[in-house]
Amino acid sequence: MILIALVFLATFLSMEAVAWLAHRFLMHGLLWFLHEDHHLKGEDTFFEKNDSFFLIFSIPSFLCFLFGALYHNSLLVAFASGIAAYGLCYFLVHDIFIHQRFKIFRNSNSRYLRAVRRAHKMHHKHLGKHHGESFGMLFFPLKYWKEALRK
Repeated sequence: MILIALVFLATFLSMEAVAWLAHRFLMHGLLWFLHEDHHLKGEDTFFEKNDSFFLIFSIPSFLCFLFGALYHNSLLVAFASGIAAYGLCYFLVHDIFIHQRFKIFRNSNSRYLRAVRRAHKMHHKHLGKHHGESFGMLFFPLKYWKEALRK
């Protein structure tokens, strides 16, 4: 049971590195054509081409759930659960809290949430695919924690 929990936790935490690398080198690289609309200022629409990354990143989790269930492999299910839990947190922080796609969590004002919002705002100040910063979501540079402490 402890091994399953460790696999879940390690997967969840390592997904931040996977998300950072994918954001930096795929979304701001080869797959910019899908991510670009997320950086454009203008008329907001509910769905963006960028939303296709939800499907792209959910495929490994789905396959691990499927094969874990088919072959009764609880470690594979724990791995899938860690990916899915990170995806849920990403959705809550990025789409709901930061971009307000659903109008909830509007008045949340913890130090962490102020710092994550600032880091993401600094990422979006760059409208092009180059010269970006702060590609992570749940973990970000210390300078944003320090800025949040001053407010």
